[in-house]
Amino acid sequence: MLVKEILPLFVSGKVIRGFRRGTEMGFPTANYPVEVVRSLPVDFETGIYCGWAQVSGGDVHKMVMSVGWNPFFDNKEKSMETHILHNFQEDFYDETLKVCVAHYLRPEANFTTLENLKKAINRDCEDSERILDMPEFLRYKSDPFFITTTTTNGHLGHL
Repeated sequence: MLVKEILPLFVSGKVIRGFRRGTEMGFPTANYPVEVVRSLPVDFETGIYCGWAQVSGGDVHKMVMSVGWNPFFDNKEKSMETHILHNFQEDFYDETLKVCVAHYLRPEANFTTLENLKKAINRDCEDSERILDMPEFLRYKSDPFFITTTTTNGHLGHL
């Protein structure tokens, strides 16, 4: 199945503690439990995506998400790491994170240096800021998914 046929994909789950590598690099991420990751459609491609995110019923913000194995760090388990393009004052572990995965940015890649990885993440953030302002993606910011109550044990859905 093509990525465009799966998107948008709506996901909800509790935020768990990760390795804190994103925070150390200046791109803090909210991580889903492995059960949520395993519940993704079988043909959901690994890669970098952008869309919208909401923490515990708060405001909806732009986000960039990595779905996959993080080859630079040689992960043993597939992960979903969401970098919300907003500065939060404190951590939100155990809170409910709802995301609308709206657009595929690029495939997962390995990098020769940490600095090259950071540059790629910066580009992903800049691209996401621009792309999500387009009407076809901006409309998902006000999707009823962010208003209605859903379960927090790994809700998935798409249009």
